[in-house]
Amino acid sequence: MATVLITGCSSGIGMATALSFGRAGHRVFATMRDLSRGAELRRIVDQEGLPVQLSVIDVDSDASVRDGIAGIAQESGPIDVLINNAGFAPIGSVEETPLAVFRSVMETNYFGVIRCVQAVLPAMRERRSGCIINVSSISGRIAMAPMTPYQATKFALEGLSEGLAQEGKPFNIRGAIVEPGIIDTPAARLIAEHHSHSQYPHEQRFSALFVASLQTDRPASLVGDRILQIAESGTWQLRHAVGPDAAPFLGYRQSFSDEEWIGWGALDDDAWYERMKSDLGMDLRAWTHTAELPAV
Repeated sequence: MATVLITGCSSGIGMATALSFGRAGHRVFATMRDLSRGAELRRIVDQEGLPVQLSVIDVDSDASVRDGIAGIAQESGPIDVLINNAGFAPIGSVEETPLAVFRSVMETNYFGVIRCVQAVLPAMRERRSGCIINVSSISGRIAMAPMTPYQATKFALEGLSEGLAQEGKPFNIRGAIVEPGIIDTPAARLIAEHHSHSQYPHEQRFSALFVASLQTDRPASLVGDRILQIAESGTWQLRHAVGPDAAPFLGYRQSFSDEEWIGWGALDDDAWYERMKSDLGMDLRAWTHTAELPAV
């Protein structure tokens, strides 16, 4: 049984991951900024009698991370597995997104990871044992307007994680990057329901991509179960694409040169919809302005 700390567990991938580890018998500290948002997780934990404890950690705060992780380590002993999942995904063009939003999403998605890593690494290094799994996205390797504010943080996280894995390996500390595609989470549904007032054409058609994708079953448990598998398997593989469209989208991007990809993203709506239909068989126009998501 490992002691596992997971950030961002109030919903979505974080909650699913906490449940996957708890059901496997690991001792889980499921952290979030506001415990009042953890009611559903607490209900399932209590109903199933899982070894999952909800705790407060705000990854944007130096003091919250430092004190929260120190308190958990004092109560439970060393943390064996750290899963950095906390994050959010704003939509918007570079021109129209306030600088404060860029700073806020970087604070959570990137600097929040660094805070947590720095809090657990000394003890892992001293024990010469540990596992750090960072939840990135295929958006950490594919830039696709209008998700630039979010994608910038995930590109940064990918570089951080690759360097961190090199630093940790001599001390037997495994590092891994999980790269989900479109997964049915509250964040994905917000993107699907987004109605654009932008001067740029990308936002509405991007929402249509999410609506169409969410018609198929792609629960957050797919990611939670894969993270559990990574932690338990002892693998040193760095990157793990997860979800029905993750590997296909990564392969699609690799089929383009950089210049071709820029041209693809710059197409007008009609040409872009036709390209998606011809290349991927996705008739996204059918989902534009008529977004209806399946019930959860």
